[in-house]
Amino acid sequence: MTSTAQAAPAAFTTDDYAARMARVVNDAVKAGLAGVIITPGPDLAWLTGYQPHITERLTMLVLSPDREPTLIVPRLERGDAEESAAGPLLSFVDWMDGSDPYEAASTLFRPDAEFGISDAAWALHLLRLRRAMPDVSYRGLSDCLPMLRAVKDAGELARLAAAGAAADAAYRDIIGTRFAGRREIDVAADLAALLRQHGHEQIDFTIVGSGPNGANPHHEAGDRLIQPGDPVVLDFGGLRFGYGSDTTRTVSVGEPGPEVRAVHEIVRQAQEAAVNAVRPGVTCADIDQVARKIIADAGYGDNFIHRTGHGIGVTTHEPPYIVTGEAQPLVPGMCFSVEPGIYFADQFGVRIEDIVTVTEDGVQRLNNTSRVLQTVE
Repeated sequence: MTSTAQAAPAAFTTDDYAARMARVVNDAVKAGLAGVIITPGPDLAWLTGYQPHITERLTMLVLSPDREPTLIVPRLERGDAEESAAGPLLSFVDWMDGSDPYEAASTLFRPDAEFGISDAAWALHLLRLRRAMPDVSYRGLSDCLPMLRAVKDAGELARLAAAGAAADAAYRDIIGTRFAGRREIDVAADLAALLRQHGHEQIDFTIVGSGPNGANPHHEAGDRLIQPGDPVVLDFGGLRFGYGSDTTRTVSVGEPGPEVRAVHEIVRQAQEAAVNAVRPGVTCADIDQVARKIIADAGYGDNFIHRTGHGIGVTTHEPPYIVTGEAQPLVPGMCFSVEPGIYFADQFGVRIEDIVTVTEDGVQRLNNTSRVLQTVE
């Protein structure tokens, strides 16, 4: 086993963060908003590089077209915020323990204005903002700016490609280990160790669903002993250089039975067709339908029980969502999973997943391990 560790990509610059904030302000204006409120979490990290602890103390970034980006921050944390990557771009409004931060924040809002606000904002903060500014209204960002982080820049794409390559390397290594007679949690631990060996700084999930457990798409690896003849769903990922990996392959412990082999081939064809359909202008729902039709035509439509994919970036699940009814057109720079599956309760499941990115004229896979049904010991 060899490590895929490599030098970190160049750090994001103040120009990168300035471009992101300007894009969000522009999108907010197009959506009819006076601005957006970003609370601690992935959106704040993406926009500024600042990742404070999420606590009851109010911290929030206010972006609007009529003022420079302003961060409301507890005074005891202002120094850390000023030293963040986007610190030179920000104005600061700080507040002391014992004072009212919501009153301090009120100077940044126009009466009767509507702002987008992070979905993950604490109800505590939103309710107190409303009490301090009853004439201001709020909309969740998933409703008004759902594609906030969906289109990746070159630096983000490089990080996602590195994460995908590391996950591929972990898969190539894990299929060389023994499965039969071992517990799912032991194989999952091996997967986590391999992801770290190949450069991941954070492990988010290592699904090992053997035999009947493979019929649960989000199965938590447990004490079940993996048996000869079991199909095993391996779905794993985490963060490398701050960006996500997520890939799934289904393997067979020894020679697969004819039903497993046939179902795996249907899923493989559905996944291949859906990936090949990705190009700018096609909608998310169109990609979902390509995969779903192949599975339905084979007689297993009711056994495909989840969407075809989800976006990925600084979080593992984010827009765009590749699902029925989602009319969002694909745009170059969008990255998402393509992961159809077929599941038989109490029997077995099969899923194949790659991360792809939309290019100017088509698609590029960020996972490149074989999608044929691999046998393991």
